[in-house]
Amino acid sequence: MQTFSLNTFLQETAQDDSKHGIFELEKPCILELNLANQTIMMKAGAMVAYTGNVKFEREGILSQGISNLLKKAISGEGASYMKATGTGRIYAADSEKRVQIIYLENETISVNGNDVLAYEQTVKSDIKMMKSVAGIVGGGLFQVILSGIGHVAITTHGHPLTLQVKPGEPIQTDPNATVAWSGSLTPAIKTDVSLKTFIGRGSGESIQLKFEGTGWVLIQPYEEVYSISK
Repeated sequence: MQTFSLNTFLQETAQDDSKHGIFELEKPCILELNLANQTIMMKAGAMVAYTGNVKFEREGILSQGISNLLKKAISGEGASYMKATGTGRIYAADSEKRVQIIYLENETISVNGNDVLAYEQTVKSDIKMMKSVAGIVGGGLFQVILSGIGHVAITTHGHPLTLQVKPGEPIQTDPNATVAWSGSLTPAIKTDVSLKTFIGRGSGESIQLKFEGTGWVLIQPYEEVYSISK
């Protein structure tokens, strides 16, 4: 007989104290960060709970350099992050999206700016704008390039799928469903005029990202409307 006692509920939902890595998956949609006099970059507003002596500081306007500041100012696009520094445990989440942890070993990945949850300060970041499709796919379109050594946490709606891009076999994706891709690839904006005309108005399907070369693309089973952090 199934029991629904309070103790059973608390046991089933209890935190796992056996996890001590700096980046841990506490639950499918909750990231656990274990800081020991370290600094982590997090998506602004992602912290849902923490313990210990941790200081949160919203990223200064010039902290990413003049180049990225100009990109944000001109495009109206950009991701907003905060620094978490100190010793303690942080729990981070983003709108019930599933958390995917990746450890970079002198590698480079590009991630949709809205899907970056957290990364170690040892990982270098840069913002690269793509042609704006605001008003067509529901928001600005930009990517965060993460490179170096360290942990990265990204988020997806549902279970993601990785597609392999091969020479002579390009892949087209819906920008709203595209999460990340290998650093060796540079997406191009492709417009399907006939489909746009058929529908009668702009849509995610009429604007696509085209990937050519050798690498991979990560997509999700969800067409996300991008949010733009001011």
